[in-house]
Amino acid sequence: QVHVVESGGGLVQPGGSQILSCAATGRIVAVNAVAWYRQVRGNRREIVARFTKKGQLLYGESVEGRFTISGDNVENTTYLQMSSLKPEASAVYYCGPDIHDGSGSWQIFWGQGTQVTVAS
Repeated sequence: QVHVVESGGGLVQPGGSQILSCAATGRIVAVNAVAWYRQVRGNRREIVARFTKKGQLLYGESVEGRFTISGDNVENTTYLQMSSLKPEASAVYYCGPDIHDGSGSWQIFWGQGTQVTVAS
């Protein structure tokens, strides 16, 4: 069983910064990629940033240059550093690491998400 927990959300003023954290624990055999997604109620979940084991880095067009994804492979922790935040960044942010738990396949494990609200 793999558990994913996001933290660090909250109310941020426009133009401000916030750092989100994601911790994955449990039966983790290997991690292929780590990623952050966000979802506004009623909309589809969209990818914000993704980093693969092979070094491929992807950012959503709306956040490139302002958000940075990083991680600690030893602790299976992933971070999303957000700066110059805009109100349209308000959403529930989810961490979705692509993990092999020994069951035979890779899958994305989801946490409960953390709400980020950008407002004055």
